Amino acid sequence: MTAGETGRGLLELTRPVNVIAAGVLTFIGSFVAGGVTEEPIAVAAAVGATALAVGAGNAINDYFDREIDRINRPERAIPRGAVSPRGALAFSVVLFAGAVVLALTLPRLAIGIAVVNLLALIAYTEFFKGLPGLGNALVAYLVGSTFLFGAAAIEGGEIGPAVVLFVLAAIATLTREIIKDVEDVEGDREEGLHTLPITIGERRALAVAALLLVAAVVASPIPYLREEFGVAYLLVVVPADAIMLVAAYESFTDPTAGQSHLKYGMFLAAVAFIVGRAALSMSLPL
Repeated sequence: MTAGETGRGLLELTRPVNVIAAGVLTFIGSFVAGGVTEEPIAVAAAVGATALAVGAGNAINDYFDREIDRINRPERAIPRGAVSPRGALAFSVVLFAGAVVLALTLPRLAIGIAVVNLLALIAYTEFFKGLPGLGNALVAYLVGSTFLFGAAAIEGGEIGPAVVLFVLAAIATLTREIIKDVEDVEGDREEGLHTLPITIGERRALAVAALLLVAAVVASPIPYLREEFGVAYLLVVVPADAIMLVAAYESFTDPTAGQSHLKYGMFLAAVAFIVGRAALSMSLPL
């Protein structure tokens, strides 16, 4: 492999789209907490730490999943030989170190969340992935916690809305992770993993995922009911809820399309919190 191919492989290990998405979610957490303009340096540090940690987590996940990926994802960097397993591991360590350096500049609560998340990222790939529901729940926590981390980076910020966003995002992510496990049943079974679809059956796992999503949708009006956000929030979160419900239904016939469309609904739901905070900041009557 040439240096260019190796460099491209290292970039692929981080999942750039996921890295950018996680950084955006952290930024949203800071925005919802009302601190983007007040503490831009802290926000930048939080976004950078999240991006590096997610990239590191994805790289180390590919390191531990290299044998499974030979079946499920042979086009990935390690299976196709663009990056060696040892190179992927070393790369993840460098990224983790960068994330730690940035996180240490933030308030104590943010540092605490960062420490828990870094340990959880490592524990997931080594111990929890493939355990029925537990690995999915840990991933769901990690995705949702990006909002909490962004809010905690703001000293004295309003963390309440971010907590609600964390819960809703975690539930929606748990739903998507279960659907993704249904999609990957063949390779997971080959490797002897005991994911939820393998343990209780694909249809039952999809039913669990759908019920979880319904619970998240039912809870989504909470910020409006608590008068934290106005009607502007509802105008965006209701279409997001509709997209996610349709995606859950679609997953029973096409898990790949279902989990992909569910992601769009999740991002639109995050936008609802931005709209709600923006309307509140500008004192709009919505």
